[in-house]
Amino acid sequence: MAKYAIGIDYGTLSARALVCEIGTGREISQAVYEYRHAVMDERLPDGTPLKPDWALEHPDDYIEALATCVPQAVKQAGVDKADIIGIGIDFTACTLMAIDKNGDPMCRKYPSNPHAYVKLWKHHAAQDQANRLNAIAKQRGEKWLARYGGKISSEWMFPKIWQMAEEDPALFDETDRFIEAGDWVIMQMTGRETRNSCMAGYKAIWHKKDGYPSQEFLKACHPKLENVVSEKLGAVTPIGSCAGGLTQKMAGTMGLMPGTAVAVANVDAHVSLPPAGLTETGSMLMIMGTSTCHIMLGDTERLVPGMCGVVEDGVIPGLMGYEAGQSCVGDHFNWFVDNCFPAEYAEKAKAAGMNAHQYLTSLCEAQKPGENGLLALDWWNGNRSVLVDVDLTGMMLGMTLTTKPEDMYRALIEATAYGTRMIIETFEESGVKVEKLYACGGISQKNPFLMQVYADVLKREIRIARSSQTPALGSAMFGAVAAGKASGGYDSIQEAALEMGGTLPVVYKPVSEHSAVYDELFSEYRRLHDYFGRGENDVMKRLKDIRKRQSE
Repeated sequence: MAKYAIGIDYGTLSARALVCEIGTGREISQAVYEYRHAVMDERLPDGTPLKPDWALEHPDDYIEALATCVPQAVKQAGVDKADIIGIGIDFTACTLMAIDKNGDPMCRKYPSNPHAYVKLWKHHAAQDQANRLNAIAKQRGEKWLARYGGKISSEWMFPKIWQMAEEDPALFDETDRFIEAGDWVIMQMTGRETRNSCMAGYKAIWHKKDGYPSQEFLKACHPKLENVVSEKLGAVTPIGSCAGGLTQKMAGTMGLMPGTAVAVANVDAHVSLPPAGLTETGSMLMIMGTSTCHIMLGDTERLVPGMCGVVEDGVIPGLMGYEAGQSCVGDHFNWFVDNCFPAEYAEKAKAAGMNAHQYLTSLCEAQKPGENGLLALDWWNGNRSVLVDVDLTGMMLGMTLTTKPEDMYRALIEATAYGTRMIIETFEESGVKVEKLYACGGISQKNPFLMQVYADVLKREIRIARSSQTPALGSAMFGAVAAGKASGGYDSIQEAALEMGGTLPVVYKPVSEHSAVYDELFSEYRRLHDYFGRGENDVMKRLKDIRKRQSE
């Protein structure tokens, strides 16, 4: 009899449940739940206003997702719940929660307090704390700093905790534990608290041998942080482990069998490698969506400037997992469509049976590389790698009175490809060889033109993961590993990847004449990148400071 696993992919705006067949990776059914509260970046549900750079979510949305999209997906699949042997989830990170001693989110007690809510991964209001953390770490010569490219991001755990300690010390004292939202959901499902090695390693400065940063360092940051590790965090569990079985209560909520094996949580990007069949060293996977994460595996720990981290057991047990990323990719294109798509174009797109992105892409395809005369920096949401600076902003150079929307749209596409090339070249300059390149995510399957631009800019072949739902499939694969071979699953993620992962037949190959032009354009991109991003001209930050003053 066939056995099945469920993967739940918690994204920024929605959660997706996928039922897939163990042994083949066949995706049987899926269902999506759009978060009722969405992202709160202007005000709380009760109307309490938020300051700039805040990005919060409501934890009730995460439980409602389990109660809605999981039963829907199982019903659509038409499978016996007794044959569903494992569950896995992935989550955006660092998405941080403050909880009380019973595991309840603090926002349920303090609905008007912004610090009581879930701080989403793209909460950037802790940048001041991140800047000071980096300065103190550099001054003290903390050896872990180099493992994260020389800078810790405001998106990570300790800057967010520090922000609460500084701005709301009473709530900090009352908070029993700080926990990743992904780990909190697993705790709701199993009744046991686990903290996965992926989120801890990449977002909480945890190291398999050295643990978290020292008490002395954290005290130097803020007195309230001295004992935060021992008092408000917890032990770390390797990915690939079983967190426990589904409780009676959650089994009823989700329409599944009590005791169903639940894997420890994982990060949405990192869990995507096994579905592409990647469990060995030398290959990089681009997980392309609103942002892009660049993940690859290695067998030795090397230091790469601007990387988001190198973590043993961070992606595949037993290997080093390297991460870099771009904060704004699909977000670029959505911003443009929302704000710069003329009514005339909308009418033509409708007549052609296309959406805005498809119509703009069709116009871009008619252009040659460099024909639009534009060059953009892909920093509309800051720079994650290799500069690690959320205070950087977007820029477009070369516009004239003849510039058209499609010119700008193509320039944004090209900018994201240049950003990826900066990342790859930095890796290779640091001794981490990128031998093969893969992509996954909606963009990689929906936009062949964009993928060809990437192949031309990067001068590399690009293969595409077979599944269009790689995070959810990867989570399901880890769920099958949590169940184990004796129950119809697997004893390792490598075994699962061999049977359930793979790529599409299509391979994007660089066109040499296009690559030659892009070499010239990339040279100019790199000059602008260093001029605005490495301190020669901090005009972007000065403009942001003026905006902040005027909004207060």
